[in-house]
Amino acid sequence: MLRRILLCGGLLAAFALPSSALAWGKLGHRLVAQVAERDLTPAARAEVSRLLAGEPDPTLPGIASWADELREHDPDLGKRSARWHYVNIGESNCRYEARRDCPNGDCVIEALKTQTAILADRTRPRAERAQALKFVVHFTGDAHQPMHAGYGHDRGGNDRQISFHGRGTNLHAFWDSGMLNSQNLSGDAWLARIGTRAPSADAGSSVRLPPPAADWAEAACRIAVAPGVYPRRARISDAYVTTHLPQAEQALRDAGARLGALLNAALATPAQR
Repeated sequence: MLRRILLCGGLLAAFALPSSALAWGKLGHRLVAQVAERDLTPAARAEVSRLLAGEPDPTLPGIASWADELREHDPDLGKRSARWHYVNIGESNCRYEARRDCPNGDCVIEALKTQTAILADRTRPRAERAQALKFVVHFTGDAHQPMHAGYGHDRGGNDRQISFHGRGTNLHAFWDSGMLNSQNLSGDAWLARIGTRAPSADAGSSVRLPPPAADWAEAACRIAVAPGVYPRRARISDAYVTTHLPQAEQALRDAGARLGALLNAALATPAQR
């Protein structure tokens, strides 16, 4: 009996997400960055290369998960930025109010504004702007993950335990990576699949800015609180994936399009602006 308990505990630990500060997993964040990278203007692409020079993988996909790895590599910055990955507006009918929902600017919406401003300011040191670029790439993905804009009472689904194909996990982790992984596709296959989707009409383009991050989070929240997203029973089936995976795919596609438009505007040359 003890062995069975330990085994079940190990399975839960293996498939549960340890913190509400993670979103999409490495695959999802990489897909957002890859979609955005394809849309960069020559000026933005050149500035990205300059800012990321010296990185182990000096590309947008290469730094897409950097902000989730801070707790290991830079615990102090990881702790200070922990609240920048999400905003809880599910209990507020998915309507964002900065004073109520983001005290001291500690949420993904205000963090994106702050870091985008730093990135766009060419008078700031290169290292500071490079760090801001890493945050912007990551937080754009976070703002589109429904559980990162949903309920606060269960830490964005982290406290909602579910089971899929006999494996224990939580709702947040399942939206992060569980649904994507259930398809058993390679990264290249996923990029081709996401790339065939048309971005939403308001996703922005290389010449048009996307809507503000508050709109992204409010839209993501509406997915999180919609009927059926929180299953009635802990055990979910393939039907759940069939219903909700297209929403996750569209969110990733839109995040990539909006990130590309955001970077093109922030990294435009003074003459282009």
